[in-house]
Amino acid sequence: MSNKVTIIGAGSVGATIAYTMVVNGVASEIVLIDINENKAQGEAMDIVQGVPFCSPVSIYAGDYSDAKDSDIVILTSGMPRKAGQSRLELAQVNVDITKSIIPSIVKYAPDAIYIIVSNPIDILTYQFFKTSGLPANHILGSGTTLDTARLRSRISETFGISQQNVHACVFGEHGDSSFVPWSLANISNIPIEQYVQCLPAEKRPEVDYAAIEEYTRKSGAKIIANKGATFYAIAISVCHICKCIFSRIDTTLTVSTLMNGEYGIDDVCLSTLVVVGKDGAESRLAVPLTPEEEAKLRHSADCLKNIINGIKF
Repeated sequence: MSNKVTIIGAGSVGATIAYTMVVNGVASEIVLIDINENKAQGEAMDIVQGVPFCSPVSIYAGDYSDAKDSDIVILTSGMPRKAGQSRLELAQVNVDITKSIIPSIVKYAPDAIYIIVSNPIDILTYQFFKTSGLPANHILGSGTTLDTARLRSRISETFGISQQNVHACVFGEHGDSSFVPWSLANISNIPIEQYVQCLPAEKRPEVDYAAIEEYTRKSGAKIIANKGATFYAIAISVCHICKCIFSRIDTTLTVSTLMNGEYGIDDVCLSTLVVVGKDGAESRLAVPLTPEEEAKLRHSADCLKNIINGIKF
């Protein structure tokens, strides 16, 4: 079965997504599109020369017309976040860039599932829905998929347990107003606070939930300060979303989608648990949250709406 993916933007994130897809055999055909055609050609050539040691795949640089019949289109283009800069400060600049891309790509790939990775993810996902004319279920932001991976990684380190045994997630904006619904978190199906008590006394860690949440929220900025950009973990996260879509087996993910009254929130895109399948966002789960968690989710929505109200789409 042919699985065709078009990646718009051949910078560090886009190129690393393409590389990760090839190494993991996610797609059978990958198109790289970038305003800098030489960069896209160079990245495609560098990756394709390793294909003899991977699953067969066709990867090449192209233009928007080459996106025809794409199953998935991934948007990574835009200005990167700089050290000390919030994702939302990027908003108007990257909205303007995306505005020029939407009609060009939708013309050739009207039936694709779109995954928005450029920051600010939730704002650009909302823009894509509002201006593309595509159905809402075909437009996903990578949302807090990466944040959720960071959270699980930190919990794994705290408890000294395999990440595969950790089940927890991040809701809300992919940014400063995100939060962890701890009421949903568990390790090996045991609520996380109860899990601590299950351990032998000498092996019980001191768990600072606020510190774990702060680490999850701020670690991206720390990586940017240390090395200038983040691209490995987001590439793995986006490839995981694509694998879930191509598997045609419904999977719950914390992707950013349009809210339609859930938790009293509408007309904004943010992340909750969503069932993702071959048709994109199949449905949003009405996950039971505590009153405090619902208030945090509504606060995150309000933060995003304040930005939306100040942007020209």
